[in-house]
Amino acid sequence: MSETASPPARPRRRRPLRRVLGTVLVLVVVLAAGAYLGTRAMEIPRPTRLAQIALSEPSRQGDFFPAHQVPASTRPITFPAGTGDLPDDVPWKGDRISLEEFLGNTSSKALVVLQDGELVEEWYADGIDAGTRMNSWSVAKSVVSLLIGQAIDRGELSEDDRLVDLVPELKSGSEYDDITVHDLLDMTAGVDVSENYKAYWPFVGAARMLLTTDMPGFLHDNRAVEFTPGSQGAYRSVNTQLLGMILIQIEGKPLADLLSERLWGPMGAQSSATWNLDTDGGVEKAFCCLNATALDFAHLGQLVLDDGQVAGQEVVPAEWIARITTPAEHPVSDWNYSAQWWHPSGGVSPDYTALGVYGQFVYVNPTTRTVVVKLSDHGTEQDGAETLDVLRTLAGQDPTQP
Repeated sequence: MSETASPPARPRRRRPLRRVLGTVLVLVVVLAAGAYLGTRAMEIPRPTRLAQIALSEPSRQGDFFPAHQVPASTRPITFPAGTGDLPDDVPWKGDRISLEEFLGNTSSKALVVLQDGELVEEWYADGIDAGTRMNSWSVAKSVVSLLIGQAIDRGELSEDDRLVDLVPELKSGSEYDDITVHDLLDMTAGVDVSENYKAYWPFVGAARMLLTTDMPGFLHDNRAVEFTPGSQGAYRSVNTQLLGMILIQIEGKPLADLLSERLWGPMGAQSSATWNLDTDGGVEKAFCCLNATALDFAHLGQLVLDDGQVAGQEVVPAEWIARITTPAEHPVSDWNYSAQWWHPSGGVSPDYTALGVYGQFVYVNPTTRTVVVKLSDHGTEQDGAETLDVLRTLAGQDPTQP
C-alpha cells in the first residue's frame, strides 16, 4: 500500500508551489504592465530604459537618450604642449594628498589643465580617452549663457524681455508672466520646479524634467513661482530650460545647430558632440546633457578666458564675458552667481566656473590664465568646495597658503 500510495502525493505537494509561482508571474506581469502604462501616462521613458539609466554611470547617461549631433569644427584647433609643472600634492579636507589619490577619491574620469592656452596635463581613467564623449550635466547651462549673450549682441533679444513675450504659449495670467531673461540668467526667476536628483524617485522636479518625453508640455504644466521674480536667488534647472526654449523660438532652429554654428565650429572643437533631446526629433535638454570630450570643454573654458576670442576673432562679445565674470546682485546658495556661471567663495583671486552635478567643472582662473576641466562620476553635489581648492592649487594659487 505504501508503495502505491506514495506516487500520488508528489503532485499534491507541487500544486501549492505551482500556485505560488503562477501568482508571482501574474503579479510580475500586472506590475510590469502597470509600470509601462504609468510611464506612458507620465511621458517618461519605459521601465526598461529607466532601469538602464539608473544603473549607468552619470557620465554616460547621455547614451540612453535621443540626441542631435554637433559636428567637430572644420578648422579644429589642437592645444600645443606646455612646459608648466603641476604640484606633487594638493589640499584635501585638512590634509595633503597626491593628485592621483585626489582623482581616485572623486571618481574622476578626465582631467585637462591648460596654462596660457598650452596643454600641461591630460589624464583619463581606464576605459576613457581623448575621444570619449561624456555628459557635462549643468556645465551645459554655462554654454547656453554664451549662446544667449551672442543673441543679445545681435539685437535678437534683451535681458529686459519677458519670457512670455518671447514664448507666448507659456502665458499664465499670474506672477509667472513677469519673469525676464535677466531673471532666468541669474537664477532669480522663482519657478517652482525643485532640484530633485533622487535616482529612486525621479518623478518630480529636475529629475522628472530630465526624463520627460514632452518638454514643452512639462514647462506648460509647471508655471507656478515660489517667490516674486527677481527678488532673490534660487538655483533651478528649469530656468535654463526656459532660456533654451527662448533661443529655439527666436532662432527657429535646434540648440545643437546654434552650438555648431556659433561656438563649436568657431572655437575649433576637435571632436563631435551630442545634445540630448526629450524625444526623437524633439527639443534639447538645455539645462544639461551636452555630451563632449574633456578637450572640447577645455576649448570652451579657453574661449571665455580669452574674452570671447579665438585666434584674434570675436566669437562671444567681450561685454558678455564681463557680464558672466561679474557676480550678480543675488547669490545662489552659498556662492555668487552670474548668467549661468558660478563664482565660488574663497580663493585669492577672482575666478569662476561652469559646474555640473556629479563633479563636472570647467574652471577658469584669469590671474594665472589657467583652465581646468574635471569630469567625474562623484556623488551628487559632493565635495564641491574641496574640489575647488584643488583646482585653484592646480592653477598655481594654493588657497591653504597665506
